[in-house]
Formats: sequence, structure tokens, C-alpha cells
Amino acid sequence: MLRVSKEWNNYECLDAGNGEKLENWNGVILRRPDPQAIWKIDKESNLWKNPDGFYHRSSKGGGNWDFNRKLQDFWTVNFKDLTFKVSPTNFKHTGLFPEQAVNWKFMIDKIKKSNRKIKVLNLFAYTGGATMACSYAGADVVHVDASKGMVEWAKENMKLSHLENNSIRFIVDDCLKFVEREARRGNKYDAIVMDPPSYGRGPNGEVWKFGDSIYKLIDSCISILSDDPLFLLINAYTTGISSIVLENILKTTLLPIYENGTVDAGEIGLPIKNNDLILPCGIYGRWEKTN
Repeated sequence: MLRVSKEWNNYECLDAGNGEKLENWNGVILRRPDPQAIWKIDKESNLWKNPDGFYHRSSKGGGNWDFNRKLQDFWTVNFKDLTFKVSPTNFKHTGLFPEQAVNWKFMIDKIKKSNRKIKVLNLFAYTGGATMACSYAGADVVHVDASKGMVEWAKENMKLSHLENNSIRFIVDDCLKFVEREARRGNKYDAIVMDPPSYGRGPNGEVWKFGDSIYKLIDSCISILSDDPLFLLINAYTTGISSIVLENILKTTLLPIYENGTVDAGEIGLPIKNNDLILPCGIYGRWEKTN
């Protein structure tokens, strides 16, 4: 299934093609590389030629931003009642993946309809989009990421969204090690969301490779799910891993244990304003309680 993020207040993908995308982040136009946008388009418009920020890839790896006007160190965008900090980083990102809003909406709806207090674990939690969504819906959230800088950014998003009085626990740690410790402690969660990278390192040099590590992580997560879990959601951007892989993993791990649910998987994307195309932005797989 394809799920498309359409409910942003002040973000839109204006155009995409020739390996790049053009986005409007609350009045700031950014031009960035996108490996999925390989179709050909005309880039003669003034927006393509004169964006506020243009990220150039280097032939040696990495890249740099060129700015046609001086931007603030950061600004904000809104999804429903949530507010997120946006700032161009040295590795082309802005601190937010807007396509994930379809997953945030799913989590908000699922938590609100549960009519009980839900405890959520957010792994590889980055700047906390899912954390804020779940907290906004009324859940207690534990937010785990190996990067101290990203966790600090998430705390800023918490304050911008006026969630600082909610129950959010921020932890800088290797995600697999944290889950294994939670299992030994006997801690349980009603919902788990994870956004594992293709490759990464924990704060103490722990190596993560998606293909090698995902099964061990999911098995460990199953050991800390409550007796009546609400959902387990996996996001992935790893090249070569299809949504069917996530579907098969969840069908062979969670479904035999929690038969009162269903498994769903597919792609997520963004609508492109300039035409009727969709920009593909990764895959998801989820088990959710249905009865």
C-alpha cells in the first residue's frame, strides 16, 4: 500500500526530478538531492534557479549548502498542533522527514482510540517526530537515540509543541543495548516504533547494519511488549529492502504471538505540487491490534 502525507500546514514538495527535489518549508525554498527522483523534468523556473538554499553534492562525498539569502539559524513548520524546528544540516537534511506524518497520524489515532494509558518506546528516534505525535495523543514516551545532538533537538521540538509537561523520557544510548536492558529489568511497552538506519554506530562504537541486526532487534522488542500491545511500527530507508521484507518479518515474528492483530506494509511518499506525481520516500511495516 502507498500512504501519502497530505496534511501539512506549511510544508510542501513543490517539484522533484533529475535527482533533486524542491521544497517549501514555511516560506523557505530549499533545493536538495533526492536519489529516488530520477525522472526527467524542466528546471527552468525561477524557483529551481533561485532557491533560498541549494545543497550541492561533492564528487568526493558529502556536500555543502549555498544560500541566496541569509536564513535564520532555524525556523519552524507545523503538522496539526505540533511544531518542529527546521535547520539545514551539513549532511543535506533539515532535521525532519515530512513523509513520516502519515505514520504520526496513524499513531495519534491509534493511541487516542485505545481509551487507556499507552506506554511507547521510540527507537532511533532522531529529532522526535514520532515522540511528539505519541505524546500529543496522550501516551507516555521513552525516546532513544545514539546521537546526543539529535536528542537535544528533540527536546527543542518538545518545547515548541508545548509538551514539556508530558511524560517524555529522553535517553542517549545504543538502541539494541537499551532494549536488552529493558528486558532484563522487566519493563514493558504497549507500542514500539523504530526508524533504523542502513548503517550506524552507537555512542560507544556499537555497529548497526540493517540486514544483520533487524531480526535481533525485533526479537528483543517482542520480549518487552506488554500482554496487550497496540502496535509495532518499522520505518526503513535502506536500499534493496522492500516493504515485503518488512511484512514477512512481522508476519513471522509478531503475528504468531499476537493473533489479535494484522500486518500492513508499503511505501510512504509526498505529493508533488507541480504535477500529479508522488515522491517515494521509504517504506513502512506495522503490526497493529485490531480486536
